Amino acid sequence: MTPVFFVHGMWSTPSVFDRLRARLAVTGRPTYAPALPFHDRAPDLAPPPELGTITVEDYIAFLVAEIALLPEPPVIAGHSMGGFLAQAVAARVGAPGLILFSPAATASTNVPAISPIRTMMEVIIKPKWWERPTKIDADHARWGIYNEVPAPIADAEIAALVWDSGRVLFEMALPFLARTGSTQVDHTRLMMPALIVTGDRDRITPSAIARATARRIAGPIDYHELPGASHWLWWGAVEERVGDIVEDWLALNFPPALVPNTSIGRDPSTGFDDFPGT
Repeated sequence: MTPVFFVHGMWSTPSVFDRLRARLAVTGRPTYAPALPFHDRAPDLAPPPELGTITVEDYIAFLVAEIALLPEPPVIAGHSMGGFLAQAVAARVGAPGLILFSPAATASTNVPAISPIRTMMEVIIKPKWWERPTKIDADHARWGIYNEVPAPIADAEIAALVWDSGRVLFEMALPFLARTGSTQVDHTRLMMPALIVTGDRDRITPSAIARATARRIAGPIDYHELPGASHWLWWGAVEERVGDIVEDWLALNFPPALVPNTSIGRDPSTGFDDFPGT
């Protein structure tokens, strides 16, 4: 069965996909979810200084190398910044399919809006933030990422946020000033089936970005804009709906392979499901 390779977002970790991965594991779907460099640290630890200058290209190269280790090409799925990275990686190495959750913009799918600036204001007013590790503060995270999410859930998610790269944020927010062209994605290379899921109340990556992304991708698109949902799709009934959409799309586009009945008692998926490890 075609595996799914998950890419988490900025200030986040692979744990955001735990419940969805567990759900897919029940169907026999192999999944992988590595932590981006320096994202496997406890939230209360001070960030390593070098994290501040890691680039978009560094993240892409890391993911390309991780995918090269897999037994077969995976569907690449990403949330937020991970949605941008999923497109960049798929355009370079190919992929049988693409899943984008609340995707951040590439250089050609950015749609100007005030709400992302307001969300990140406390980060970008700090001196030389583009050269330092960054972490969003709780108040702005509640307003721009966890709006529509119950306070106890939002508080727990905010407490789990980790440090990320100021350089990566700079390159994604201001791609015309980036030293490399890594935020440029050749969407004509994205010929694979793609699923896009976003919320209509997303403030940090507004749904207009998801719509622009759907228009640019060359392959067939299945687009879902969930009413009343914010950027954070990983809770309660919203997460259940996302899981339903993902399961249905995978079953339609990447069903289990038909295996001749020559090895009675053998599970053809044994040895591939890597959940919950990375």
